[in-house]
Amino acid sequence: MEKYNFDEIVTHLKTTGYVYQGSEIYGGLSNSWDFGILGSFLKKNIKDLWWREFIERSPYNVGIDSAIMMNTKTWEASGHLKGFADAMVDCKECKGRFRADQLIENATGLSAEGKSFEEMDKMIEDNHVVCPTCGKHNFTGARAFNLMFKTYIGTLEDAKSVVYLRPETAQGIFVNFNNVARTSRKKIPFGIGQIGKSFRNEITPGNFIFRVREFEQMELEFFCKPGTDLDWYKYWVDYCYNFVKKLGINEEKLRIRPHDPEELAFYSKGTSDIEYAFPFTDWGEVWGIADRTDYDLGRHSEVSGKELNYLDPETNEKYIPYCVEPSVGVERLFLMICCDAYEKQKLEGDDERVVMHLHPAIAPVKACILPLSKKLGEGAQKVFEDLSKEFHCEYDEAGSIGKRYRRNDAIGTPFCITYDFDSENDNSVTVRHRDTMEQERVEIAKLKDYIKERIAF
Repeated sequence: MEKYNFDEIVTHLKTTGYVYQGSEIYGGLSNSWDFGILGSFLKKNIKDLWWREFIERSPYNVGIDSAIMMNTKTWEASGHLKGFADAMVDCKECKGRFRADQLIENATGLSAEGKSFEEMDKMIEDNHVVCPTCGKHNFTGARAFNLMFKTYIGTLEDAKSVVYLRPETAQGIFVNFNNVARTSRKKIPFGIGQIGKSFRNEITPGNFIFRVREFEQMELEFFCKPGTDLDWYKYWVDYCYNFVKKLGINEEKLRIRPHDPEELAFYSKGTSDIEYAFPFTDWGEVWGIADRTDYDLGRHSEVSGKELNYLDPETNEKYIPYCVEPSVGVERLFLMICCDAYEKQKLEGDDERVVMHLHPAIAPVKACILPLSKKLGEGAQKVFEDLSKEFHCEYDEAGSIGKRYRRNDAIGTPFCITYDFDSENDNSVTVRHRDTMEQERVEIAKLKDYIKERIAF
């Protein structure tokens, strides 16, 4: 498969209405993006599909929708207040970000504990510390940096009114563990999932929507009995990978990368990333699956003083459940899908087309109804109105039929439905398939079932 220039794909997404520059009429806002007339549908379809496959169709899982702003104690318990406010340096060459003390210690064996920012800068300079990613010696100065956006509740901007925009959705699940266990009457093992906005004040966002400050996550926290966690960890790695494969993503550009032991967080028994070969990098993380043991519920239990235990109704055994977390960013999944779907095809002669090979289940527009002539508008409109009750469809009567086909290929519409002069007599239409460009005659009365069958996931 050809690896297309990333700028070319980004331009296509901007010009066709998938993604717009945020605040564009005011010169934009750094790394801010709006999802357009097609992108908003694709994003919604991705989230709806995840919710159906991970929540609605699962015998184990339920869903919630927790608040973006939470009690500040939440972030103390999760470690974000401390862990997101270390002395940080950035590599000016590869844009990697590192904790200054860890960078110094790993490179020199010297401890930077208790050192000022100026002293850390001097240690990096005197010891010619190089970037562990690109090998260059070109860093910003060390400074305190908290990835969480701070704001205030109430009328006074003082320490008592400080809150943060959540940097992840997971903590809203953990603090609601007792509530969900009680009201859902679920028995271990069970999972709690949610889709929602998160915010991280990244210094070096980039690669279009790959790394942004405002993003959506689809997260599942799956709670299980200690000792069964590694089996469930493997289950969810396979489940997530199969979900991506079913989207039609090219498997040659996919891999599962288990983290090496030295990469693991101290509380993790295993973490794997589903990675994709994006046009701008060899491999980029799309989906992370981690065995987080009992760390999260344990920390919240400790800081809040509330027991977050599970009492097995059959054995009367009480324990803090272990947790397996599959977490994926909607924007990264969106970008992977678009990069994988984009293709330029040479046709007969000098003709060519751009086509987005989106899985029909998530394509923004499922079908476009095309009257062969404006004189056939009345009959074609009836087909459009009928199909629109079931699917998101469009109606297009402007330009030659060939140009209308190309427009729909470029935005990923799976089916173009042509209403022609024969349709008036045989009550049938010509259905053109996006990927193969093959055409077949289908009765209008059977169109709904025909499309339903072919957009199933």
